[in-house]
Amino acid sequence: MTTQSGFSATSTTQDVLAGMDLAGKRYLVTGSSGGLGLETTRALAAHGATVVMAARDEAKNAAAAESIRQEHPGAELEFMTVDLGSLASVRTAAATFMADPRPLHALIANAGVMATPYGTTVDGFETQFGVDHLGHFLLVREILPKLVQSAPARVVLLTSAGHRLGDIDLDDVNFESRPYDPLLSYGAAKSANILHAVEIDRRYRDKGVRAFAVHPGGIHTELGRYMTMEVITSLMDRIGEQGSSFSWKTIPQGAATTAWATTSELLNNMGGAYCEDCNVSPVLAEDDEGINGVGVAARAVDATKAAALWHLSERLVAL
Repeated sequence: MTTQSGFSATSTTQDVLAGMDLAGKRYLVTGSSGGLGLETTRALAAHGATVVMAARDEAKNAAAAESIRQEHPGAELEFMTVDLGSLASVRTAAATFMADPRPLHALIANAGVMATPYGTTVDGFETQFGVDHLGHFLLVREILPKLVQSAPARVVLLTSAGHRLGDIDLDDVNFESRPYDPLLSYGAAKSANILHAVEIDRRYRDKGVRAFAVHPGGIHTELGRYMTMEVITSLMDRIGEQGSSFSWKTIPQGAATTAWATTSELLNNMGGAYCEDCNVSPVLAEDDEGINGVGVAARAVDATKAAALWHLSERLVAL
């Protein structure tokens, strides 16, 4: 089911949150120290929410919080230090968070890396799969009991239209049997984010927790810091193959769909959906449209594959 929210690709966080009072709501945002995570945090806090800022670099996160407080002196901000590339770090951060009895109304899995050179996390997983999916998988699993207690609640996972660059191979998530391709790995990790949302929603919707995957659009942020000119050229060639124009978004426009998926009453009875441009997007009949266009690949919302990824992820993080 798609939506007609009245918002679009040019809508900003200010547009989608206009008139909202989020006092009493508590949200957790990973990757809060810059880019989309910082704007998401700022926008939610500006409307009265308490936001837990989760990031790896404590000093950078503190500076980000100070930048918000300069604009909004009364912003209610808290901190979590977590390295999503370390399962031990995720467990420690989650345990500390869960010891606090206060509620949590949404977990926004915003942090990530893109098109990295081949590498592994400290636990030995391919970097993009390990950080973009597996670290968030463990964090969400550990914090889901808090979301259930606080229901109605949501999980919002940042993905990308780049999921259509490549499917996830559940038999070779670490590229041990295939040549490594940074864009194929990125596509696989972003596909995993969508499948993760589908399975969270299936397992927890009856407990009051709904999940959404969000494509923010193309935005100039630190996410692309690992991309070489060769990778950028390859990506733009794949976009150009579709013969249509590509438009960059501002950061407030890019964070708008996240803010919308976190707060919109239009989504109260929905879940397991892929959102972009502040709406739920259609499922594509074919997985050959490239990455410049609206919609989600059918394989990325396949319930059987979502369940298989969940079980694999549980095994990999030793749950």
